[in-house]
Amino acid sequence: MSADMLQGLTIADARDRMRAGDLRATDIAEAAIEAVEGARALNAVVHDTFEIARTQAAAADDVLRARGADAPDLCGIPLGIKDLFCTEGVPSQAGSRILEGFRPEYESTVTRQLWDQGAVMVGKLNMDEFAMGSSNETSTYGDAVNPWKAGEGDAALTPGGSSGGSAAAVAADLVLGATGTDTGGSIRQPAAFTGIVGLKPTYGRCSRWGIVAFASSLDQAGPMTKTVRDAAILGRAMMGHDPQDSTSADRAVPDLEAMLDGDVRGKVIGVPKEYRLDGMPGEIEALWAEGRRMLADAGAELRDITLPHTKYALPAYYVIAPAEASSNLARYDGVRYGRRAALDQGDGVTEMYEKTRAEGFGDEVQRRVMVGTYVLSAGFYDAYYNRARRVRTLIKKDFEDVFADGVDAILTPATPSAAFPLGSASGDPVQMYLNDVFTVTVNLAGLPGISVPAGLDARGLPLGLQLVGRPWEEGELLNLASAVEERAGFVARPRRWW
Repeated sequence: MSADMLQGLTIADARDRMRAGDLRATDIAEAAIEAVEGARALNAVVHDTFEIARTQAAAADDVLRARGADAPDLCGIPLGIKDLFCTEGVPSQAGSRILEGFRPEYESTVTRQLWDQGAVMVGKLNMDEFAMGSSNETSTYGDAVNPWKAGEGDAALTPGGSSGGSAAAVAADLVLGATGTDTGGSIRQPAAFTGIVGLKPTYGRCSRWGIVAFASSLDQAGPMTKTVRDAAILGRAMMGHDPQDSTSADRAVPDLEAMLDGDVRGKVIGVPKEYRLDGMPGEIEALWAEGRRMLADAGAELRDITLPHTKYALPAYYVIAPAEASSNLARYDGVRYGRRAALDQGDGVTEMYEKTRAEGFGDEVQRRVMVGTYVLSAGFYDAYYNRARRVRTLIKKDFEDVFADGVDAILTPATPSAAFPLGSASGDPVQMYLNDVFTVTVNLAGLPGISVPAGLDARGLPLGLQLVGRPWEEGELLNLASAVEERAGFVARPRRWW
């Protein structure tokens, strides 16, 4: 089966055709394997799991023959798994040298739920080290590369971060969907950069058990897919209560796909004035205006709103996230698992810690650990960390006030630009952090958000719009996103150069 069969194939289409007996899971798996083998230049898949995929696909075919239309939604669907998710017996390094050789003896809750539905794992996907980055340039595996090119140029572009490998794999038709995680925009930003859909669910919708932690109060898993319908299908399978995760919400997960009727008449969409930034590129402003027009055309009411504490979101985020990271990453010390540095005669346990962490962590991780340790230190805890927590509360209240006033969702740009060349911003951490300007508020408030491809810039690169929803209302959010998707009519695909 040729890899070309995956081009344009969606989860929904593959599911329906396999249930009808027109496609076999083993054929789709082989096509995905061939596609991965032919796309090494993208560096999206960093640990092949081809034999696992073949075994899972054969089992899925048995289920499909036995159950037909009653087979689970993901039965036989080839997926890529971000390297942050622990997968039993398979390398799970979180993109870091310090976890070199780590093969978990357990499965993350999210991936276990996917395998229970009959999904097929083609490989583990590239990512920024410990999910710290906006361009997938901090990975121990090297840069992931965006399958899109600017015009006729040959410059390698970032696929975004931290879920850059997931975004590149879906956009390049290597898999039909992928898991991502979003701490400050790490699903939505790469989705926008690669012309796919990325959903960050409400904090607590997806279990964090078995997902390597970056910032525990911000991290949330979510789906990255070609369409909004696929995001509903994959997202529902990833969601659900997990007693092993104390932050997991004990709430029923609705049939998200069944809620996609496209009817948004009477819905109130907020347009926050604080997102109109000085120096915003004209193309981003024009896309945002077009998004407002599309929703109005669909029957929604557009309303100007204010989120007054938005301007403090980035500084607050870059205090809270590194603080939590410095605590979470303290466990990587060379004692129990992962890499241990070579020691000189006479070295003690302190030297082992220092050498292991110095050679195991990359520059960006070390930078954030040091920032986090600083803001948690005795002399600065109140000045920085506690103040950032208070700002976070105010940001959350801004959203609560808007939703209480009758707003159903909020429309913003997903990113301040299209994908930029690899290496162009990696030397300026502050400039890199500004990529999260439209997304971090959603994590600080624990809300669901989605990026939908809605247009191309002058160089032919994809641009995305972001919708932010009420907590626990992913179904309504996805339905609004489907209305944007339908009217945007985004069908552009990257030219195949790899």
